[in-house]
Amino acid sequence: MTNSAKPPVAATRPYSFERHGVTIEDPWNWLRDPGYPEVKDKDVLAYLEAENAFFEGVMEPLKPLAETLFQEMRGRIKEDDATVPQKDGAWLYWTDHETGGEYRRWWRRPVAGGDAELILDEPKLAEGKEYFVLGGFSVSPDDRYLAYAFDDNGSERFEVRVKDLTTGDLLPDTIPGVLSDLVWTSDSKGFLYGVANDQWRTDNARWHKLGEPVEQDVELYHEDDEGYRVGVGETQSRNWLVISTGDHVTSEMRLLPADNPLAEPILVAPRQTGREYDVEEHDGTLFIHTNDTHTNWRLVTASLDAPGEWHERIAPSETFYMTGVTTFADYFVVEGREQGLDQIELHDYAGGPGKRIAFPEASYVASLGNNPEYAMAKLRIGYESMVTPGTVYDYDVATGALETLKVQIIPSGYNASNYATERLHIVARDGTDIPCSIVYPKDFPRDGTGKLYLYAYGAYGHAIPPGFSTARLSFLDRGVAFAIAHIRGGDDLGQQWYHDGKLEKRANTFNDFVDVAKGLVDRGYTHKGGIAIAGRSAGGELMGAVVNSDPELWAVVVADVPFVDVLNTMLDDSLPLTPGEWPEWGNPITDKAAFELIRGYSPYDNVTAQAYPPLFISGGLNDPRVTYWEPAKWAAKLRATKTDDNVLVLKTNMGAGHGGKSGRWESLREAAEENAFVLWQLGVAT
Repeated sequence: MTNSAKPPVAATRPYSFERHGVTIEDPWNWLRDPGYPEVKDKDVLAYLEAENAFFEGVMEPLKPLAETLFQEMRGRIKEDDATVPQKDGAWLYWTDHETGGEYRRWWRRPVAGGDAELILDEPKLAEGKEYFVLGGFSVSPDDRYLAYAFDDNGSERFEVRVKDLTTGDLLPDTIPGVLSDLVWTSDSKGFLYGVANDQWRTDNARWHKLGEPVEQDVELYHEDDEGYRVGVGETQSRNWLVISTGDHVTSEMRLLPADNPLAEPILVAPRQTGREYDVEEHDGTLFIHTNDTHTNWRLVTASLDAPGEWHERIAPSETFYMTGVTTFADYFVVEGREQGLDQIELHDYAGGPGKRIAFPEASYVASLGNNPEYAMAKLRIGYESMVTPGTVYDYDVATGALETLKVQIIPSGYNASNYATERLHIVARDGTDIPCSIVYPKDFPRDGTGKLYLYAYGAYGHAIPPGFSTARLSFLDRGVAFAIAHIRGGDDLGQQWYHDGKLEKRANTFNDFVDVAKGLVDRGYTHKGGIAIAGRSAGGELMGAVVNSDPELWAVVVADVPFVDVLNTMLDDSLPLTPGEWPEWGNPITDKAAFELIRGYSPYDNVTAQAYPPLFISGGLNDPRVTYWEPAKWAAKLRATKTDDNVLVLKTNMGAGHGGKSGRWESLREAAEENAFVLWQLGVAT
């Protein structure tokens, strides 16, 4: 399959700057429109459109395959699917999709009996729009009002509206530019929210009273540190509103009575660099989940009268990574991971050891589901594995019984016995065991001839769980194995696992990924040049780093909205995210060592004259997280520098942001397009 069209060539324009005595040349700097977030520069738009046209030309012969994949993936999704109804007060709430529908509908019906009410119709809200995503969604305590937020361009600046559920009418209250949850006060007269500032950072918490002009909203808290972001929430008891602020390594919480948002906030504990915590409340006692003494976290309690005086309730463990605590009326739940596997423990307030819920498989994903009430006799739990479709349970707290409420329906059929999954441990170059979850068809060869798709993220302490994917079956059913590398930089094995892949240890993340790939080759799962790899955002940075260091390993690389221009971005404190990112990557403006470290791995800065594998690169014009010019500059430099004739495509979504296109089917079409490219480059019979 060939494409006779020549790829576009981005012009070079002299541009350089000096930092720490080093001169950086950046001839593609012009691809950043100085008017961003508005992109109107004709040369920039012309280049992006030329790349998109080339992309379409390359993909034209693959359209039949992409359509086949799309129909396969769509056939595995129940079109008129609905969530399991859940009780919240006097109502049962659930969502559904209509057959063929792109977006969800939100419903409720009285617990006491009566007709279902359609409380929000996303398909109607999204009608005629290229992009639509629902953000905050909250029903008032008196069940009368619905506050919701939506983004219709991908910029992640949401507009809040309020609907009267008794009449179906929208109130005149409209709040633009919101980037937060929406949390009602207990009198249902208003709600808390936060507005994004010009730097796309929520530095405030505000209270909006229904019927009052937005200009009169009360700012309850303002954060002056440009690296911190503010959030709003509530305790499970709904007695307290929570205003949180923090960056990637430090947090600070304040409490407000849910019935009096104008009261003097209670500061739980002042910020201490490197200390994170979150807070719950039960009968006047605070339950504080914190990493103050150990990277695996612990649970302490405090009284509301002396919130800073902490008393240890559950000590930190060397083997159990405590990820969260939720207080219910009669018990509290501790979630965490042991050896990378999810655990859910129930604890009695009176004391004693916790009771751990047992799950049937050796490798799985499990977590608390939607449990909105304070008094829950049954806990809603979600469960899946790489071979087990998503399952919804109710766990009876009194009896310990698991009741299956729903198993993900796959209309086209699914037989788990056709596949096998393993959890491997591969030794990295520094002697560390790196877990790897893998799933493959039962007849997959183990003689080194197989093809394999390897995925990872490896940043921000974000773990990639070994869960189920219907889209993945299109690879498995074509004989391609799929693996997840649980590399350092995520918190798969605890917070220390995260710390061991950030800042001055960032190279561990890249090395782990390469070493897992080589380990899979050594064990006969695949061969050098038979591995497709993919990553998104910071995972795209990973792709850029490993394609620079070990290009011969990869058959094809997918880098979606890739964070590849790391040095330039971290040097630019005018960008929305940069100050808050320094605890993750380092501050190269003030720290020469951080400058040299980032300059040593930043994918854009380390493109060299060598052969690169085929590359599929995507970006979003409205993306506020990874700005469109990062993938654009990277693609331009790769085209000008690489020595091979392998195909490289750059696709820029001109009406979307960080997440790509919205809607069930449009996002699925994008996935089918990428997967067609990957299968083509893997040379897999389709």
